[in-house]
Amino acid sequence: MILQESGEMYLETIYVLSQRSDTVRGIDIGEEMGYSKPSVSRALGLLKDEGLIKKDDDGYIKLTKAGEILAKQIYERHTVLTKLFIDLGVDEKTATEDACRIEHYISDTTFDAIKKHLQKYGSK
Repeated sequence: MILQESGEMYLETIYVLSQRSDTVRGIDIGEEMGYSKPSVSRALGLLKDEGLIKKDDDGYIKLTKAGEILAKQIYERHTVLTKLFIDLGVDEKTATEDACRIEHYISDTTFDAIKKHLQKYGSK
């Protein structure tokens, strides 16, 4: 399955929100991402169709096992890249924004090399 960048952003947001709270609602996602209710509803429907999220009887959104695995990978890319850029001297705001864009396009090979480099040489 190949997910579009926006779908990955939704998964990452759901993952982050689920780390903050036991309950995640569509309205929480919309507020976090700055998107309208119709946009969120459409995206959540697509993620549900892909088997990446599910809604319980109360309307709370949960990641499926497959959704959680993918969301964790995306979030790891975001955090590792942000850390790398900050270590290189980029200010935190720019580092975070750039990591957010790059996380969706970087190859597994390059990302793994970055992780190994950071593990070997550490950070400042």
